[in-house]
Amino acid sequence: MQTSVTQSLMDAFKVFFPYADGLGSYAGGRLLPGDGPPVALQDPATGRDVLAYADAGPQVVEAAAQAAQAAQAAWAALPHAQRGRIVFAVGAVIRAQQESLARLESINAGKPIRDCRVEVAKVAEMFEYYGGWADKFHGQVIPVPSGHLNYTRREPMGVVLQITPWNAPIFTCGWQVAPAIAMGNGVLLKPSELTPCTSLAVAMLAEQAGVPAGLINVLAGYGHTTGQAAIGHAAVRKVVFVGSPATGKRVAAAAAERIVPCVLELGGKSANIVFDDANLEKASQGAQAAIFSAAGQSCVAGSRLLVQRSIYERFVAMVAQGADRIRVGPPQDDKTEVGPIANNKQYAHVQGMIQDGLAAGAVLASQSADCPRPGFYVRPTVLSQVSNSMRLAQEEVFGPVLAAIPFDTEEEAVSIANDTRFGLAGAVWTGDTARAHRVAAKVKAGTFWINAYKIINVASPFGGYGDSGYGRSSGMEALYEYTQTKSVWVETAAETAPVFGYAP
Repeated sequence: MQTSVTQSLMDAFKVFFPYADGLGSYAGGRLLPGDGPPVALQDPATGRDVLAYADAGPQVVEAAAQAAQAAQAAWAALPHAQRGRIVFAVGAVIRAQQESLARLESINAGKPIRDCRVEVAKVAEMFEYYGGWADKFHGQVIPVPSGHLNYTRREPMGVVLQITPWNAPIFTCGWQVAPAIAMGNGVLLKPSELTPCTSLAVAMLAEQAGVPAGLINVLAGYGHTTGQAAIGHAAVRKVVFVGSPATGKRVAAAAAERIVPCVLELGGKSANIVFDDANLEKASQGAQAAIFSAAGQSCVAGSRLLVQRSIYERFVAMVAQGADRIRVGPPQDDKTEVGPIANNKQYAHVQGMIQDGLAAGAVLASQSADCPRPGFYVRPTVLSQVSNSMRLAQEEVFGPVLAAIPFDTEEEAVSIANDTRFGLAGAVWTGDTARAHRVAAKVKAGTFWINAYKIINVASPFGGYGDSGYGRSSGMEALYEYTQTKSVWVETAAETAPVFGYAP
């Protein structure tokens, strides 16, 4: 007999796939069952088993790749403006299904429903933004000294593989798919095996907006089986991966075997720097949002709070008191601000990192991290007296755990911020404008905020330094990632003499 959570998940899924009797992959406009081992899903809010589905496997990957190649050829042949209108229309279809998509995301990923509504709206915005770029990103004419007409073309890569994580399934789906198809590519999307539902729904909704069947295919299954088969498929001409550095290395190595380029969006250990001349009330609120939103399961989370020593005790107490007031509860409750950790493996990791920090000398400044309810809940946790050499300050926790580190001078703050293998994001809070820009220039991070945190938009480039990855996946810069440049030379002289030489 189905549990209530199983029924809720299937009811939410059947809004988009009314005849489905379970989960599968979406290839060539059809929901296909896998033929691999079972993938078990759990409810993050209760810890109970929900359902299982079969890993897609190589046969489904082959069907999806063939569908993507056929659809991409026809899609790339359309006038750019026509493609753009269709991509823009995907946004409208997603907006029309905002509540249904948010509910499905909340149940499958364990995210607070109010956060899911915001993320669905952002996904619609992504398709609208890139729809507008479809006929505005093009080559140029180059005044070469020989007098030839030389121009460049921006051409699609072909079929791209995009591997997305469990912490923000629908957000990362739109973040990757929209620019790829706007530039004329076909897509194999491999979401986390734990959270495939909304990605499947987006692919189906895109076809309702006019995207040809087979252009967007969603592979539901494990990374080491289905994902590996997709990386190895001859149709795939680029790989985009969002996830952990350890897995990113394996993905990049597998792609390199086929001389296929990658974009990697990996982890972070971002420094949120607070000087004693900052607006402490706003900085306190910003510090809480930086780490506790999405239960800390965000690659840009401000997990290291660097506070000037003169205000350290007072400011850490402000943040800890705010953390204790945050409403932790079931994802479906509109009042919930922080939901559960998405899965049991991650929950165990977060708890282990907290205990490791305490054993190393960190001090609990907030209430206990334990939460008196079933499921994978961790209370917003503030740990003070942290040294940047601790494992807690060097490794990604990916949970609602804040490590507060004191500093004395601007130079020391920058040094601590850069003393990490990561370089994804960071922030500074100060009333000194000149110092704000100095720190922004010196901290090694792909995104940096001044007197703010965690503000991102599809129009702005996003990516990391160091072990946080390479390449950019939003803004105009993403369009370079999804196209390749062809240089065309045209002879314009009336009479030409033979030229003997060679091209490098």
